[in-house]
Amino acid sequence: MKLSISDSLYSLQRLEPRIPVMDRYMIIELTGPFLFGIGLFSSIGVTVGEMFDLVRKVAESGLPFSTAITVFLLKLPEYIGLAFPMAMVLATLMVYSQMSSNSEIVALRSCGISVYRMVVPALIFSLIITASTFTLNEIIVPNANFQASLTLERTLEEDDPPFREENIFYPEFGKVEQPDGSKDTTLTRLFYAEKFDGRYMKGVTILDRSQYGVEQIVSSESATWNPREKSWELFNGTVYLVSADGSYRNIVRFDRQELQMPNTPLDIAGKKRTYSQMNIRQAYEYLDLMRLSGNHRKVVKTQVRIQQKLALPFVCVVMGLVGAALGIGPQRSGSRGTSFGISVIVIFAYYLLSFITGAMGQKEIISPFLAGWLPNFLGLGVAVLLLVRASR
Repeated sequence: MKLSISDSLYSLQRLEPRIPVMDRYMIIELTGPFLFGIGLFSSIGVTVGEMFDLVRKVAESGLPFSTAITVFLLKLPEYIGLAFPMAMVLATLMVYSQMSSNSEIVALRSCGISVYRMVVPALIFSLIITASTFTLNEIIVPNANFQASLTLERTLEEDDPPFREENIFYPEFGKVEQPDGSKDTTLTRLFYAEKFDGRYMKGVTILDRSQYGVEQIVSSESATWNPREKSWELFNGTVYLVSADGSYRNIVRFDRQELQMPNTPLDIAGKKRTYSQMNIRQAYEYLDLMRLSGNHRKVVKTQVRIQQKLALPFVCVVMGLVGAALGIGPQRSGSRGTSFGISVIVIFAYYLLSFITGAMGQKEIISPFLAGWLPNFLGLGVAVLLLVRASR
């Protein structure tokens, strides 16, 4: 039996996933205010955060206007990403407030549609924005921020080293053969440098315990990594050979000496990217380096920053639910000014709480996980309470 064209089209339509009319209508309604919010909040953020500083650099430091425009455009994605949660709460608050003031909420409830069902479109829309925020913050924002920083450095600080670091530690662990033939994992080398100017390590001290019963201490004025030979070049130093009883067995001075050792200390000192210039993968790599360096303070700070990076996209879900819950109650009017004012208060409260929990995480008062996620959990709890109250 052959199917007609109309039958075939009808069959295809039945196979397509259907979005309920109410959900489609509300998602379309949310799109306009959300785009308006992105433009509003990102323009305010980039103006206050970057434009004034760039104008000052153009006027006082001779920064070329074309370079200032380039840096401005490179920094724009960061503020767009920060505007996503802000635009989410503004959009849901405006749309649901307008529906409430127009008695559309009352009409839907009279048809048997619960408050919880009404916020489903906001939840779907916020999940889409969450995925978009995560993609933007992982792929575009870190590289754009890094390029903006490099552009400024090349233009304003050409004579200065691109990065500096102090007190660089690097412990190296390995297996050392014991007299009985067994191999134990122990500290084989400990590298320390007082400072790094971008090319040379200064005030270098290396404790070498890679051979059982033989210890040597290498002290040099400076050291640099030779990428061609894949070794360290030490300059103007002394090698102290230490006997098993702790006395000096031999002292050797040198003008230049090579040392076969990984370039990990260079990675630790030369990690130029700030946290805003790293994606999550790069942040985990930096965390591994900080653990090797033994810098506990930076380890904890990096752990907190990673959790904040993971939690930030899901703020869109929290803001969407909070905005919908606030807007779904009885409203006298659906003015944009009222919605904007409430949105600013909600956003300020969230970021203030995020700042406080982040500081508590770095002080190890709470765990890094709670430092990143606690504002989301509290915001979600507030949204649930508001929805329960509105449903009564």
